[in-house]
Amino acid sequence: MSAASCLQSEDQFLCSICQDVFTDPVTTPCGHNFCKNCITEHWKSNDQYLCPICKKVFNTRPKLKVNTFISEKVSQFRQEAQQKASSSSSEQQAAKPGEVPCDICKGTKLKALKSCLVCLASYCETHLEPHLTVSRIKRHQLIDPVENLEGRMCMKHDKPLELFCKTDQTCVCMLCSVLDHKTHEFVPLKEGYEGKKAELGKTGTEIQQMIQKRRLKIKEIKHSVDFTKEDADREKAEGVQVFTALKESVERSLNELIETIEEKQRTTEKQAEDFIKELEQEISELKKRSSEVKQLSRSEDHLHLLQNFSSLKAALPTKDWTEVSVRPSYEGTVVRAVTQLEETLSKEMKKLFEVELKRVQQYAVDVTLDPDTAHPNLILSDDEKQVNHGDVKKNLPDNPERFSDCINVLGKQSFSSGRFYFEVQVKRKTDWDLGVARESINRKGEITLSPHNGYWTIWLRNGNEYEALDDPPASVFLKSQPQKMGVFVDYEEGLVSFYDVDAAALICSFTGCSFTEKLYPYFSPGPNDGGKNSAPLIICPVNQTE
Repeated sequence: MSAASCLQSEDQFLCSICQDVFTDPVTTPCGHNFCKNCITEHWKSNDQYLCPICKKVFNTRPKLKVNTFISEKVSQFRQEAQQKASSSSSEQQAAKPGEVPCDICKGTKLKALKSCLVCLASYCETHLEPHLTVSRIKRHQLIDPVENLEGRMCMKHDKPLELFCKTDQTCVCMLCSVLDHKTHEFVPLKEGYEGKKAELGKTGTEIQQMIQKRRLKIKEIKHSVDFTKEDADREKAEGVQVFTALKESVERSLNELIETIEEKQRTTEKQAEDFIKELEQEISELKKRSSEVKQLSRSEDHLHLLQNFSSLKAALPTKDWTEVSVRPSYEGTVVRAVTQLEETLSKEMKKLFEVELKRVQQYAVDVTLDPDTAHPNLILSDDEKQVNHGDVKKNLPDNPERFSDCINVLGKQSFSSGRFYFEVQVKRKTDWDLGVARESINRKGEITLSPHNGYWTIWLRNGNEYEALDDPPASVFLKSQPQKMGVFVDYEEGLVSFYDVDAAALICSFTGCSFTEKLYPYFSPGPNDGGKNSAPLIICPVNQTE
């Protein structure tokens, strides 16, 4: 059987078995013509000798006669086809690298215009003509030229892949549908193609939406970078301003300390000079008296000695120099200077914390308590802004969100990005917990508060014992007892900070946290303790004046 050739519109020289131009045409006793190899193979694959056209059955294998007339005509048509292909090849474009070549062209391969899914071959304009004019092959499915048409054949049965198995989501041949996939659901390739094309359209739309979302995210990130640059510039400016002021304060204190010490030294030196001058004057006076004493002692005039003795003795210096010293005291000078510097630094730090607190307060959010998470002993206000411990355990459903043993409650609001801040009144309380917790925390049984277990918290115990519940917990020492606590979270930065709002002081911070879940505000008013700790925790509006 030859490859497909270019023929005129007549189709009387096509083999009905291979649908191609006759090769070694032979005639059966019933008068029908076939390629010799085609009819031979056809009879080998069937149990009886049947004519494929008229269905006549022969008891024995018929003798085949060579049809010389058709052979001559076929030869003539081949020559005409070659001449036509040769004349048109100069007009058509040779296949370039990356283009699909014609499978029929001899010598220079022309660019294919179409590929046939039945013949599994690609054709240039000339060799494509039979598929456009011959009725028997006009029904073949033509597509834009593609390479590797062998990949469209079933590797197991060597048959065209004509069906789509919806069960296995794969293309199969007719034999596959009968032998290997007989219980599966099939559709024609065209129907499967249309279904998948519709899915691709939907997928394409989804991809475009994803691209758009990511472009928006890029824009958002770039916008955020601009904001962070502004924040960074502002922070640097404020930092330079604060540290310049601190540096100037330190230098000023140092200069004042040096000036104080040098002034004391100058005073000491002046005092010493005065003492020395006075002593030298007394020495001069004493020398003069010594000379007079010696002279009087050598006198033999009784009257003269007695008359002048009293005056010489009375004129002697009477100042006692025993306790006189020039030893200035520098003790405490440096300590006093450092103490004064510390007071100045404390004032500057307070100003800095006031600015910082105002900055985090701009991220204030409205937080309310979630009754579905509250331990049965807790009493929540109607506006869900206050919580305190009650001595009676309420009969509430033990839903998965509720704390069963620990007297805790979460906020209704969750946060999975950005920054947020809220304030809680804690005055008149001796016991409380505050902070944030991740969504997947354990809420049943005994709970250990720590970042490892999903809690970033601080607590008060026994009225004056504060601890940051890190891994391990760390005591926090405060000058005064906070009346209102501020909680600030920067999700992306991994930061949780606690503030004494009234003192505008940072109490402690958890840094380097890795948040991957939703975060919820966390509260525990502590046990009632016989009324000593009965005051509620109150979620306050930010900047509330009390």
